[in-house]
Amino acid sequence: MSAELEIVKPPNEAEIASPYRHFTRAEWARLRADTPLTLTLEDLTRLKSLDDPISLEEVIEIYLPLSRLLALYVAATQGLFKATQRFLGAEDGKVPYIIGVAGSVAVGKSTTARILKALLSRWPNTPKVELITTDGFLLPNKTLEGSGLMDKKGFPESYDNRALLRFLAAVKAGRSNVEAPVYSHLTYDVVEGEKLVFDRPDILIVEGVNVLLAPRRSRDGRERPFVSDFFDFSVYLHAEEEVLEKWYVERFQRLRQTAFRDPRSYFRIFAELTEEEAERVAKDIWERINLQNLRQNIAPTRPRARSVPRNATARTSRSKPWCS
Repeated sequence: MSAELEIVKPPNEAEIASPYRHFTRAEWARLRADTPLTLTLEDLTRLKSLDDPISLEEVIEIYLPLSRLLALYVAATQGLFKATQRFLGAEDGKVPYIIGVAGSVAVGKSTTARILKALLSRWPNTPKVELITTDGFLLPNKTLEGSGLMDKKGFPESYDNRALLRFLAAVKAGRSNVEAPVYSHLTYDVVEGEKLVFDRPDILIVEGVNVLLAPRRSRDGRERPFVSDFFDFSVYLHAEEEVLEKWYVERFQRLRQTAFRDPRSYFRIFAELTEEEAERVAKDIWERINLQNLRQNIAPTRPRARSVPRNATARTSRSKPWCS
């Protein structure tokens, strides 16, 4: 957990040099206090990704404390905004609180974002919580193929970053009915002509692999805005590389038996592979594309996050630090 947070433990001498505070799973779970569980098992089944083994116990011990912390941040921000409006004599307005969720492919970002959305929408001061993934801002496959970037899909250069920045700027400015493109994981492409509409949410969760990338300087030396500039709070989901590879291969095998069998699936060809062949393909994709993106672009953004949940320890061990 970032040292900027106020509800952290006092550092001992060994921790002073670190910008983070570390919590075991049990220590973190106690921060839930009396926050009630508002999700049912049916809710969790609907929210989690196909390959995610998350349980209600994990929601209670991990996500409820995080939702409580975020609720405190949002309430404080809302109070400051209203006080500023009164001070300036400005008209009533509404600026959404924006939360970024980053991390590697297969680390569990989608499940985390959906659970946070469900939990935060149940707090009385934030009934309107919306979620967007940056997948919709990927360049269309036709453009990526023409630029030789299909094997770089998910890398920073594969996104329409200007469109994403325009979207976030409009939402943060409190504009109504801001449109965003739609992405289909079935066809593995942006859906032409379809749009999502965001109408002044209380909270907007932005989920994507590279959302914490630092701003880059333009050729004239000036810094350009980037996605994370619009975030009020950010979460980086961490797991070790070997664990991520295992999860990715497992997910690939499950999709081979389910979504890949749809005739419309971009990955339909993989459905006919044997289990051994599919494992080799999945490991090749992981090593050539996802692991390179993780090392070059995603993992270096981890220090920019306010909270760094360690997903591997949350799933495999209760003795190691869960959150830093």
